[in-house]
Amino acid sequence: MHPLTPKFPHLLHGGDYNPDQWLDRPDILEEDVRLMKEAHINCVSLGIFSWARLEPEEGRYDFDWLEAIIDRLYENGVYTVLATPSGAKPIWMSEKYPEIRRVRPDGRRDPSGGRHNHCYTSPVYREKVRQMDTALAQRFSHHPGVILWHLSNEYEGACYCPQCQAAFRRWLKEKYGTLDNLNHAWWSAFWSHTITDWEQIQAPVPQGEGSVFAQVLDWKRFVSHQATDFLRAERDAVKGVNPEIPVTTNFMYYYDGYDYWKMKDLVDVVSWDSYPQWRGGNNARLAADYALYHDIMRSMKKQPFLLMESAPSTTNWWPVSKLKKPGMHRMASLQAVAHGSNSVQYFQFRKSRGSFEKFHGAVVDHYGGTDTREFQDVAEVGRLLEKLDAVSRSQVRPQAAVLYDWENQWAMEDAQGPRNLGLHYKEQVLAHYQALWRLGVPMDVVDETCDLAGYKLVVAPMLYLLRAGFSQKLRDFVAGGGTLVGTYHTGIVDENDLCYLGGWPGDGLREVFGLWNEATDALWDQEENALCLEDGREYRLKDLCALIHPQGAQVLGTYGQDFYKGEPALTVHAYGKGQAYYVASFAEDGFYQDFYKKLAEELALERALPVELPEGVEACLREGDGRRYVFLQNFSGEPQKVALPAGYTLFGEDAPLAEVELAPYDSQVLETAAP
Repeated sequence: MHPLTPKFPHLLHGGDYNPDQWLDRPDILEEDVRLMKEAHINCVSLGIFSWARLEPEEGRYDFDWLEAIIDRLYENGVYTVLATPSGAKPIWMSEKYPEIRRVRPDGRRDPSGGRHNHCYTSPVYREKVRQMDTALAQRFSHHPGVILWHLSNEYEGACYCPQCQAAFRRWLKEKYGTLDNLNHAWWSAFWSHTITDWEQIQAPVPQGEGSVFAQVLDWKRFVSHQATDFLRAERDAVKGVNPEIPVTTNFMYYYDGYDYWKMKDLVDVVSWDSYPQWRGGNNARLAADYALYHDIMRSMKKQPFLLMESAPSTTNWWPVSKLKKPGMHRMASLQAVAHGSNSVQYFQFRKSRGSFEKFHGAVVDHYGGTDTREFQDVAEVGRLLEKLDAVSRSQVRPQAAVLYDWENQWAMEDAQGPRNLGLHYKEQVLAHYQALWRLGVPMDVVDETCDLAGYKLVVAPMLYLLRAGFSQKLRDFVAGGGTLVGTYHTGIVDENDLCYLGGWPGDGLREVFGLWNEATDALWDQEENALCLEDGREYRLKDLCALIHPQGAQVLGTYGQDFYKGEPALTVHAYGKGQAYYVASFAEDGFYQDFYKKLAEELALERALPVELPEGVEACLREGDGRRYVFLQNFSGEPQKVALPAGYTLFGEDAPLAEVELAPYDSQVLETAAP
């Protein structure tokens, strides 16, 4: 397996470091290096918000201070993840070139200040970024201490300026070719919205057009395209100087402004920023949620990823800045590694004295000492990562995949029906994912652009929008022997948000599932129905109930209430060499647990540990170099015991164990020989 950072092919431990805030305190900069070594930190991210220091006035670069920092860190065994500073432009630039500031949906241009309020279309800003990125690469890309480029920071947002509007029209013209094609795709004859000239097209805004849903969907695609193109320009600038240094950019938790799957091929390494709001008691559901997102990051390139930011203690922008309880820092850090991260990194190394994040947690706080619990927690993780370094050469190899698709979500959000109180797409995906997660089944999380070959099981909840060609992938997967689990609100529209004619689910999926979805009953928040199985078990249902008619499918469960009592609510259908299940409503957690436990046994899905896991305990598996590494995290808040099969030891020890004890919020790493 090719290492993520070839110049330093190890598990990374570090975080954002902002020495430009402390250039007037050489004593602090001197102390920082000592503290990094004591915390077992081997890398830091530099220059993320340093443009004003790097270019204090137009055309005059000052990189000497940065080079001195990089040199000193490298001499002390600390490597640099060097950022391009495009995430926060200097005020002198914002004032001199107002066109680089974003325009809001209401037409107002942003004032100077803030961050990520720049226009991705602006030729002026693109040129300024290209010049800065190229200059940084020329100065530092051959430095032995620089191991990775950190492009910008948390790309986000949209601009509605005239340049972006013109670029949107050019993008649409390239996509559709003719206005006839565009009008058909947008179904613009509705409400007499037919476009007769390309110049009539504007971005959808709250005070203007927002009801042509295909237009809204295309605008979101365009915004994602512009951000992706901006990322490409930054990548090309630094790679044009030295293509050997890999690049990354830090994605965000469930950020739906851009389709990250469009960006993944432009970076060598996927990374993201993780800030779970841990609380007292059982954190299993929150842990499953973040496990799902870790798996998205790993699945994008089918390789390990990097945890670029996490909180060493509190997070100041939460509603409540809760301290981590003992064990939580190690637990959360190892969860990331367990799901495929080759790093644990923090925001931030040293707390700022002022401004927005002065109360955000840090390895070194305002006190400045090493005897805080937070510092000692970080040092413990650093020592552990050094011992676990062989894990960096291992991977997660799932036999199951869960589908979570950005464009599908965009389309559902604007559909106006069947449930405007909330369709709960993410929650439905998590319900299926969490049931398999409880069993310790490794999973990829994929979107509709992905190849499904090699999986035994694919779970595709609420597949409302079918991108061109994806239904064929599903048909081929099932026909070839795979097991598909689909749900209500599937196969409703094509990639242009046009409803399928001839019955749902459309585009050939009726034949796969062996049924016809005649209609869908939407439930109020206080309403419930029931799923009744033949053995007498019942499960609560909510949100949406699809009224389905089997056309070859076998009925496994029926509705328990309302005018459709006794009608099918759970089916399975043989298609080719495989089978397709259809779950017609949003069930309570107990159903998914029972359903997937049985299905995992039937499909012989590999599990991290082939044992019953206690409530709230996660088991994850990484494999490599002939070894299997099992990570156990106890999110339950209570002491737990896990029985072990023969041959497992604690990592680095020789004595085999029959069971392992986990304290509240504890985590342990086991290993055994690969079969």
